[in-house]
Amino acid sequence: MKHEPKVTAKALAAKIGLIYVVCAVSIVLFPGLAMTIAQSWFHGLDLSKIFGLRVTPGSFVLGFITSTAGGGLVGYVFAKAYNYFLASK
Repeated sequence: MKHEPKVTAKALAAKIGLIYVVCAVSIVLFPGLAMTIAQSWFHGLDLSKIFGLRVTPGSFVLGFITSTAGGGLVGYVFAKAYNYFLASK
């Protein structure tokens, strides 16, 4: 199955955007749980000294734009690489 790079890029950007929104809302609503999860992802590293709630409207918008743009780029590169390796099979 061949991937259309622009479609794959848009799909991944949308998925990353949704995950970003859910994550940001979760951090605002459940900061303790967010810190526990983040700490588990970093193998128990003590994050209490650097953890702080700083989800401002500006940081939210900037994070959303950059994460979705990055997701789109990764999706595009993935589709191109997938199609390349599929053709060389």
